[in-house]
Amino acid sequence: MITMKPSSCILSLCSRLVRTKTRKSDHFKMQMTFSCLYMEKHHFSYSMKSPKSTHHLIREMTEVSRDHLSPEIGLHLVTPNCPLWHSRGDQCPLPDPFWAFYWPGGQALTRFILDNADLFCGRTVVDVGCGCGASSIACRMVGASHVIANDIDTVAADAISLNADLNRVSLTTVTTNLIGSHNNRWDIVLLGDMFYDMEFAETITKWVISLHSHGVSVFIGDPGRLPLVQHPLKADLKMVAEYPLPENCLKENNGLSSGFVWKYEQEVI
Repeated sequence: MITMKPSSCILSLCSRLVRTKTRKSDHFKMQMTFSCLYMEKHHFSYSMKSPKSTHHLIREMTEVSRDHLSPEIGLHLVTPNCPLWHSRGDQCPLPDPFWAFYWPGGQALTRFILDNADLFCGRTVVDVGCGCGASSIACRMVGASHVIANDIDTVAADAISLNADLNRVSLTTVTTNLIGSHNNRWDIVLLGDMFYDMEFAETITKWVISLHSHGVSVFIGDPGRLPLVQHPLKADLKMVAEYPLPENCLKENNGLSSGFVWKYEQEVI
């Protein structure tokens, strides 16, 4: 087990993840934080080697919520009704649970999928950094033929499985890093809330351009974070949707008021 000493300035779990989401320079190097105090207080027993234990723990620390932009989809999320929401950031029994929150770019992207079924029906879709899996689930709900839900966090994969079962859809879950990969069977790649750091944005951008050159459509969900707004890639993005964020999402993401969906459409000169 890898442990991390809590910061001298301890934030609530939600606040800590929001700040981490905006500053983390490498999404694929996450440290694991466990708290025996939290597990004992809430009677949790957790083993990294037991999927059943992981599923049980996810159910214990979340509630099923439809209070978001896509109420058609139920999701296991940490909400203000959950003890963990009000706990200190170092008291989370699972490593950086980004999957337990429905980020604004993902909400906008999922809403767009549900509202534009014809774009995704019959397609093979890859949802990268998919977190709770909402966009992947939406694709299956509107008739996508094959959906790959990709997140390198193995606990996220378990959460995605629970959410897929809850919504009675089937997904292929992959925990290897697909960024930089290509497959001639892919039709669409989804990127929700992935432009949260300038350095990482560079890596994503190179892949987006390469995917486009291979005939893959790329849709990006983002609430207006600076790494995307200020990136040269923005010039080749077409905004296809804008959604006002719900009140609870506004509180979780201070300063962000709308979720946007962009499609990469580089002009041919």
